[in-house]
Amino acid sequence: MYIGIDIGGRSIKIGIVNKDGEILYQNNTDTKVELGYEKIRDNLFKLIDDTFDIADQKKYDIRAMGIGVPGIADPENNYIIYATNLKWKNVPLGRDLKANYNLPIYIDNDATVAGIAESVRGVTKGYKNSIFVTLGTGVGGGLIINDRVYSGSHNKGSEIGHMIIGENFYDCNCGNNGCLETFASATAIDKYTQKLIDEGFKDEEFMKALSRNENIIDTKLVFDLAKANNKLALKSINRMTDYLSIGLSNLINLLNPDIIAIGGGVSKAGDYLLEQINDKIINYVTFKEGKTSEIKTSQLGNDAGIIGAALISEYK
Repeated sequence: MYIGIDIGGRSIKIGIVNKDGEILYQNNTDTKVELGYEKIRDNLFKLIDDTFDIADQKKYDIRAMGIGVPGIADPENNYIIYATNLKWKNVPLGRDLKANYNLPIYIDNDATVAGIAESVRGVTKGYKNSIFVTLGTGVGGGLIINDRVYSGSHNKGSEIGHMIIGENFYDCNCGNNGCLETFASATAIDKYTQKLIDEGFKDEEFMKALSRNENIIDTKLVFDLAKANNKLALKSINRMTDYLSIGLSNLINLLNPDIIAIGGGVSKAGDYLLEQINDKIINYVTFKEGKTSEIKTSQLGNDAGIIGAALISEYK
């Protein structure tokens, strides 16, 4: 058995997971980012202690513990280099965990662990080479090559969202201009749609729908209207899928994976999103003849973080 922990900006989720990726027990607590690292760490320890109590009651033999974090970890030095949504920079999470718990502990990026989960129980199961791309507030990614996680020599690899694919009208949070996540994330859709409105794109239908949505532009609204052939929404979604297709084709041209799984909030657009991508990606993939990488939406949703984190040790 394994313990998997998914640390997010809003909640910390924990579970006991077997080797097949089945969650046998799970619990959660609020992250409370505003309290700072030490208080979050103490709340995490309480969650872990409670989970070990359950494991003892059930007579589960815990082999390892894994943690997924929304940022970059330095496993050699046991630090989280940065995690923007947690407001962490150079915090000793690995060191503190290893000082308190006597078992193998692994920490990795949350998109990477979600990729592991999909490989164990999701849409990429059975494939040796897969890429998981999460489209949410930002864009993240996880690479599995020959059934092993690939994170690069310094554990900073698979930052798919920061692949430069063009010049954009706003800079990325990383400081660069042109990152994929500024074109293909939920944030990107919202910002570009607002830009069209600010520049005077006339669309009475869209503005009425926006009013009914409390004047909040969100990805679901834009996709729903695009599916209904609304001109403003189509312009926004077409731009997003154009650039996403460029980004995905770059991955295919570079790595030629068996499959790319798309997760995150934007993936809820489902078949409509996949149709848009598959219609466009052929324009950018270098080798068009013969079999190429499949593109599918992910299956596991909110459970992916726990499952993937628990099984990091099996993919290292």
